[in-house]
Amino acid sequence: MSGAVQITAVRHGETAWNVDTRIQGHTDIGLNERGLWQAQRLGAALANTSVDHVYASDLSRALRTAQAVAQHAGLPVEGVRQHTGLRERAFGHFEGQTYADIQAQWPQDALAWRQRQPHWAPPGGESPTQLFQRVQRTLHEIAIGHSGQHIVLVSHGGVMDMLYRLATQQSLDTERTWALGNCAINRLLWTPQALTLVGWADTRHLDSGPLDEGSA
Repeated sequence: MSGAVQITAVRHGETAWNVDTRIQGHTDIGLNERGLWQAQRLGAALANTSVDHVYASDLSRALRTAQAVAQHAGLPVEGVRQHTGLRERAFGHFEGQTYADIQAQWPQDALAWRQRQPHWAPPGGESPTQLFQRVQRTLHEIAIGHSGQHIVLVSHGGVMDMLYRLATQQSLDTERTWALGNCAINRLLWTPQALTLVGWADTRHLDSGPLDEGSA
């Protein structure tokens, strides 16, 4: 398809705050031991595909994951292109808090968050609408320069959610029924006219067994 860009979109590997259900947002939290393992498994799983460029959020949990992908793809790790538009949703005063903390301290805010109100934002943070617009703009900005190529985007759960909604035309307040697992492989096809979902939440490479010969 003329002008089409193959996109592999990936949420970063696991962090300690993921385990604790603590909101990260723009807070720069590194990968934990399992997250580092996941990043290596991800890189190995993509090693036999032709990857032209790797992009990442500038937050270290995404950048470190992206560097593992680049390394396995035979690309220089310093060549990973950092883009602030791929950052997680800014969560303002929610950042550093657990879900239980938020419910206890700000019950009205917690309700608005659970209801996925499109224009509601935690103080100092972004609304779903603002995040959606940022992701849409960033995706176009990146993809427009890679016609006919395969690019990997390593980002965050909120960004993955918006990519899925963009590709499937789900509204922002629709309850999420799709997975956003750490280091799951999500495949999309971008053209200037549309974003198409090809495959979602492939986690076979994260099984404990060996990968296929040649991709380990």
